[in-house]
Amino acid sequence: MTVAEAKKTADQKMQKSIETLRADLAKVRTGRAHTGILDHVMVEYYGNPTSLTQVANVTLVDARTIGVQPFEKKMVAVVEKAIRDADLGLNPSTQGEMIRVPTPPLTEERRKEMVKLVKSEAEDAKIAIRNIRRDANETLKKLLKEKACSEDDERRAQDEIQKLTDKFVLEVDKMVVEKEKEVLTV
Repeated sequence: MTVAEAKKTADQKMQKSIETLRADLAKVRTGRAHTGILDHVMVEYYGNPTSLTQVANVTLVDARTIGVQPFEKKMVAVVEKAIRDADLGLNPSTQGEMIRVPTPPLTEERRKEMVKLVKSEAEDAKIAIRNIRRDANETLKKLLKEKACSEDDERRAQDEIQKLTDKFVLEVDKMVVEKEKEVLTV
């Protein structure tokens, strides 16, 4: 491995941490309805756990209601049960072949819990980014020991990895501020 490869690997891994955080934050419910809430709901489909989005069409009916239209009529009850059992605080109701999922307005207490959850997810992402920095620095030290790079190169690379780390931690902070604002907006 070279110094450039070590930096590139660190950059890619940090980018993946950001993408993971973005996906985790999308799961956090805000006051408005959005179809992403149901992305992680699994439905029993012919004996196999299957993502809800693969067995039903998920749309927004209005600002506070999600519409779920299963592709097969016999799946309506199964899909409704899966949404209810997903522990999202949602109470779906069936109207013919359409399942309406109203998203209840969040209480102030629930909003504060959501903000804590967002901050916890962000802290996990920051820890992951710092661990990637540590691993990259260890790789650089190993390269230095093996005389595959000079001390100046190693020092420069460590500085660049630190700048990368700072950049990604700042991005995490921005994402948290946006999500907090979204959660706390009534």
